[in-house]
Amino acid sequence: MIKRNIFSFNGNKKRMNRFFSNETKIEINIDSSYKTHLFTEFPKKTYTTKKELLDYFEIMHKMRRMEIICDTSYKDREIRGFCHLYDGQEATATGINAAFTKEDCWITSYRCHCIALIRGSSVYNILSELYGMKDGSTQGKGGSMHFYNKSHNFYGGQGIVGAQVPVGAGLAFACKYNTPLGEEMPVALAAYGDGAANQGQIWESANMASLWKLPLILCIENNKYGMGTSIERHSCNSNYYTMGNTIPGIKIDGNNVFAVREGMKMIKNYCGTGNGPVYVEMDTYRYHGHSMSDPGIGYRSRDEVIESRKQRDPIEYIKNTIIENDIMKEKELKDFEKEIKNSVDQEAEKAKKGAYPNNEDLYSYIYSDGKGGNEYLSFIRMPELEKSIQNNK
Repeated sequence: MIKRNIFSFNGNKKRMNRFFSNETKIEINIDSSYKTHLFTEFPKKTYTTKKELLDYFEIMHKMRRMEIICDTSYKDREIRGFCHLYDGQEATATGINAAFTKEDCWITSYRCHCIALIRGSSVYNILSELYGMKDGSTQGKGGSMHFYNKSHNFYGGQGIVGAQVPVGAGLAFACKYNTPLGEEMPVALAAYGDGAANQGQIWESANMASLWKLPLILCIENNKYGMGTSIERHSCNSNYYTMGNTIPGIKIDGNNVFAVREGMKMIKNYCGTGNGPVYVEMDTYRYHGHSMSDPGIGYRSRDEVIESRKQRDPIEYIKNTIIENDIMKEKELKDFEKEIKNSVDQEAEKAKKGAYPNNEDLYSYIYSDGKGGNEYLSFIRMPELEKSIQNNK
């Protein structure tokens, strides 16, 4: 969970004391948020607090605002290359992270900006990376699809569809191998979209994880479309949580942060105590198209997107819960939204003014000198030969 100064907005300490001095538990009903395969029990209700609700509201709003800035910046040609946005799916990442510790491993697909944010990166680092600046999460070399944060056991986004799952199985093997016998293991989560769900390498990874009882969570973020193809047209089984056959599965309302959190707590305990892998299907929805090259309305109607926003928006759900429990009035919450928006906008402007990597940085982390340093190439061929770089080192 992202920590912040709880007295930061509007500077009214007395009012903030009203919000946070009483941490009475608020009951949340999540009984209808699950379907199971080979699981017999799942949580029916959970509890939250005022502070927790506002923390979830803040981080999900940061995610959405950041992705909107990415959309605008891409259209303004400030971001180049591939760019896949996560807005609409914020509760999935937030709920998973709330159930995890920093020791648990996480690897995902190319739709990874918001995962990077919740696993330790800042808005500034992420947008710097997207703008190609040296202060980016991977020093301007990874771009949209390849964020990484080893200190938080986030092993990045993968540009190849489904390629992250075998790596996730390797992370799960490491979790088991490095945990003393009898102790609960950290888990590894390999997240992928519904469009990758029938990849052969995923079946192979699931088979190995099942045979070796690895603490692997195979997490399908089902946003309803594999690129521009609906799940009904591209998968003979669109109940993805049942795909593991003898491997247990659970389908969770991925737009309900509490359902995700409690379901993942249960699954983490199951996998971490030596029972082997679990299939998890997060039922969610993306508002943008598959990528920035896809307007997202050639294969679905605007009405469908609008209806999803009205009925299942993850941030609106948190907002309504806050208002219904008299934690903030609607106007106060709008003021809070503005502060979050302004904070993200300021980080974006700061990122745009950053420095690009030096030419020398093009040589680093390619060849090792065998002593922990870099072996520098004498020549780097650029697409236009006359712009190639000669290194005099």
